[in-house]
Amino acid sequence: MKNFSAQLLLLCLLLLARTGAAQTPTLIGLIADDKGAAVGFATVAVLPAGGTTSVGGTVADANGRFQLPAPAAGAYVLRVTSVGYLLLQTPAFELTAAAPGKDFGTLTLRPDAKQLAEVNIVGLRPTIVQEADRMVVSVEGTAMAATNTAFDVLAKSPGVFIDQDGNIQLNGKSGVTVMLDNRLTYLSGRDLRNLLESMPAANLKNIEIITNPPARYDAEGTSGILNLNLKKNTQRGLNGSVYGSGNYNFKQFGHTYGASLNLKRERWNGFLTVDGSRRVGGRDATFTRVFYGEQNTTYFNQQATGNFTSVNPAVVRLGADYNLSKRHTVGFMANYTPRKGVSDFLTDTYLGNSPEEPTRFIDADNISRSRNANYTGNLHYIGNLDSAGTTLTADLDAVRIDNRGKADFFNFFTDLGTNRRTQDFLYTNTLADLRIYAAKVDFTKPLAGGHKIETGFKLSQVTADNDSRFYFNNGALVLDPLRTNHFFYRESIQAAYANWSGKASERLKLQAGLRLENTRSRGESYTTGQVTRRQYLNLFPSVFVQQQVNKDYDIGYSYSRRLTRPNYGNLNPFRFYRDPYTWEEGNPFLRPQYTHAFRVAHTYKKTYSLSLNYDYQTGVISEIPILDAEAATTVYTTDNLDTGHIIGLTGVAPAKLAKWWDTQNTVVVSYRKFSTNDVNGFLTNEQLYYMLQSNHTLLLPHKVRLEVEARYLGPTASGLYQIEPMHWVGLALKRSFRQDKLDVSLNVNDLFKGYRYRFSTNINGNINDFNQYFRWRSVGLTVRYNFSQGAKVDAKRRNTNLEELNRAGG
Repeated sequence: MKNFSAQLLLLCLLLLARTGAAQTPTLIGLIADDKGAAVGFATVAVLPAGGTTSVGGTVADANGRFQLPAPAAGAYVLRVTSVGYLLLQTPAFELTAAAPGKDFGTLTLRPDAKQLAEVNIVGLRPTIVQEADRMVVSVEGTAMAATNTAFDVLAKSPGVFIDQDGNIQLNGKSGVTVMLDNRLTYLSGRDLRNLLESMPAANLKNIEIITNPPARYDAEGTSGILNLNLKKNTQRGLNGSVYGSGNYNFKQFGHTYGASLNLKRERWNGFLTVDGSRRVGGRDATFTRVFYGEQNTTYFNQQATGNFTSVNPAVVRLGADYNLSKRHTVGFMANYTPRKGVSDFLTDTYLGNSPEEPTRFIDADNISRSRNANYTGNLHYIGNLDSAGTTLTADLDAVRIDNRGKADFFNFFTDLGTNRRTQDFLYTNTLADLRIYAAKVDFTKPLAGGHKIETGFKLSQVTADNDSRFYFNNGALVLDPLRTNHFFYRESIQAAYANWSGKASERLKLQAGLRLENTRSRGESYTTGQVTRRQYLNLFPSVFVQQQVNKDYDIGYSYSRRLTRPNYGNLNPFRFYRDPYTWEEGNPFLRPQYTHAFRVAHTYKKTYSLSLNYDYQTGVISEIPILDAEAATTVYTTDNLDTGHIIGLTGVAPAKLAKWWDTQNTVVVSYRKFSTNDVNGFLTNEQLYYMLQSNHTLLLPHKVRLEVEARYLGPTASGLYQIEPMHWVGLALKRSFRQDKLDVSLNVNDLFKGYRYRFSTNINGNINDFNQYFRWRSVGLTVRYNFSQGAKVDAKRRNTNLEELNRAGG
């Protein structure tokens, strides 16, 4: 493995060495206010000296930096605009063959006293912006964000569906990678859900939905990437907010509270957030199984109800960036998420050869207690190496997750024919630790003629240690060696990539990349002595073509190959107890899932979009229920299906119904087919799926903001499961007081109680049916106070749209 890592490093160094070609001339600079604070998202336009028509332009980033290609030789002026500031126009400057580019240093904007006095502008910014390679969903400042968690907002994003176990689907496809600020979370399933539920949605700026990522991103995630961008501080001085909220799901009360601080001073920019919560929930469910046997058929009917309470006493996030110079920045981020949980799950189960005349009744009470702690840390460097746009970035990440769990299982059995009653008490003690370490370097270099080369490498290592002790608890704890398990898993990945982009013409942009990933893993069950080793080396190509048909209409063509690796827990070969008739079992021979993704995307005015996609999947990772008709037991395991075919269409269409009423509409239609050969013969599951979503934002009298969201998910196929339709309607109101320093928000989730999980399998007459509702319907109230000590900066300038470039000449 050392030799392979050295070869990857040598490959990247060779790629870096080959990028010494001529650079593309650029115009760069930094925009600040009269007190030296960066002015983010200002509009920058280039005009011929004495002219009124823009020949180029861009929007500054959150830190006020801008960079754009220099026009041909000649005399020009630079014009900078931002809401709340006076227009700035530079003196004329000359571009020549000897000096084809220019560094403007710091450009200072002066406040516009009239605009600042009239800061209350009535209008609505776009909720969704369709860019060439991604969809950007705005979260910041919305009423829905004020009262929900990051998990809630993500679950309601266009095309996103999250199942009862926290697994995420995008446009009806599983295998989604979640990132925070362009950095991998390295989490999935329950751990990812715990992280997102501990984060208030009010901390988010936007969510980027990237369906076909380029080579610089990890190949993990067959259906794409969801990148959650946190708010960035651009105000000089000290500012922040405090908030508190309450929530009621018509059975239980919960609450959240927290505070955030941001400090920007000279070369420093830091933040600190502390959030606490007591989240509550529960579910009401019915589970039905039909065991089809040669001699007789057994019917299993289970009624269940459960409650849970999850307490996050103090979730702490902090970070800081320090500008070593105008072009070099170092920083760190850290996160500590503690959590304690208590849940109970009560079931009444009937068994028999007839659903009307059961012969056995099981009354079960499962009580579990958990304690979790998530520690994450990141060190990063950002270097702008020259005025042409050459950049070098480096990241070091470390993640530590400690999970501790205890559970009591009280089972009472009654034979209905004789009324004979027996009991069985069980106890489990589980320790699950996860350690993740990763390092990566990315290098970008513009070349002559509008071309650009990107290259980099990444090394990561994961260890997962799961120790589950199972005891009989009939008067005294007695270890059950048959159900006790200790599993250790280690995985290392070495990756390198190269990506090229450029223009074939003014209307045709090209991009091609290749990523190499080598994975080595070793799983060992200390209990059984079974050791499973895996090693796979893969190439992941990606190709993108962007064609500008006219100034309003673009077509994008893309292809990429991606994979989904098995979750660490799914590789554990032992059986985990759910109830006397139900177990979960891992599969050490589970293989990665591979996807070839083709996409054609039509975009009109960067607002309306229609995309067609086809995914061909092999080794589809899917949960499979195994029903034993003789024992009436069910074992849930995970295996690879042979193939999956998904053909889909996604459309996004906003509409402005009035000056005060905006709506955003999304439709997804796809045909899905999964096939496999196993011991049950050839199995096929196919379904036409559709999803309709409509979000409305209305500005009502007295500065009240109303948001309405509605979605309908049609029936779909997922692996061997058939999923029934479900729907959701949510409302949110927001009103600001005291010059927008005090925000009060009220929201109602799942108004009509339609977000119910109903899914089933039918394998050779053996039926496994679920019907669960997780008490999504709730009412929440949030009060937030914003404060600032330092330079006044109009936050609305952050919403500047590229559309302003069209007015730069006026």
